[in-house]
Amino acid sequence: MATCPSCAEDISAKDNFCPFCGERLKQGKGRNPEAARTKSGGSSSSMTTAIIAVAACAVMFFGVCFLIALLLPAVQQAREAARRTQCKNNLKQIGLALHNYHDTFTLFPAAHLNDLEGEPKLSWRVSILPFLGEAGRFNSYQFDDAWDSPSNSGLLNPLPVVYGCPSHTIPGSTNTAYVTITGSNTALGDGKCVPLRDISDGTSNTLMIVEGCGLNIPWMKPQDINAATVKGVVDPNGASSKHTGGAHVLMADGSVRFVSINIDPKIYQSLITRNGGEQISGF
Repeated sequence: MATCPSCAEDISAKDNFCPFCGERLKQGKGRNPEAARTKSGGSSSSMTTAIIAVAACAVMFFGVCFLIALLLPAVQQAREAARRTQCKNNLKQIGLALHNYHDTFTLFPAAHLNDLEGEPKLSWRVSILPFLGEAGRFNSYQFDDAWDSPSNSGLLNPLPVVYGCPSHTIPGSTNTAYVTITGSNTALGDGKCVPLRDISDGTSNTLMIVEGCGLNIPWMKPQDINAATVKGVVDPNGASSKHTGGAHVLMADGSVRFVSINIDPKIYQSLITRNGGEQISGF
């Protein structure tokens, strides 16, 4: 055995060229051109393979990003569609509870029942709790005390699921997404319980509950929207929602409709009254 003077690898004493580095071992200096070509070819091949691998990874990365960019709007639209459906179902449950209340007492609950001083004391949202599967909370409510009294404030949290719109409600919030419109001639009245027969405009033409996502009203608080201040569907101090293009409303017949932000204000005002005698078309 011998050692290559260039690369220090063990080689045979009979070799004229180093099989590792191509160094000429006998009869002068120089490298074996075949060995040099083989070594150079191997390095070039490895570098090409690495470049191809990097390029492939880059193509895959940008391809995945492109697919995500295409799919994300569709996913967001699907989620909002599901939230809108849940919001609609919430209002259907509220409508059913209001009608079950009427079947029991032959009257709809008043928007607010007032105390002896004439101040709002009890909200309709508390009155219908037994018809929403919340009898325990209703039975614990102290009707002689204010809604935010120490005896009642512990009932505020958590928010009943049916009073929260999934497109609006923040986890941990106790603010309702649904309100009524109060006034002397509205479906739930103003300090007065209204029987079904007094909705002479027709239950399908009279609003009962609307979305009010900009009001930030604690669900037990006897506060809603005053009919005298109603402007339209996109009023942050009135009927409003987080849904694109409009808001859900519950009619006095228990049906739920999606009202466009472009609804004629006169038609919307006519829908608020229960006995205005207006002729409503195009709704």
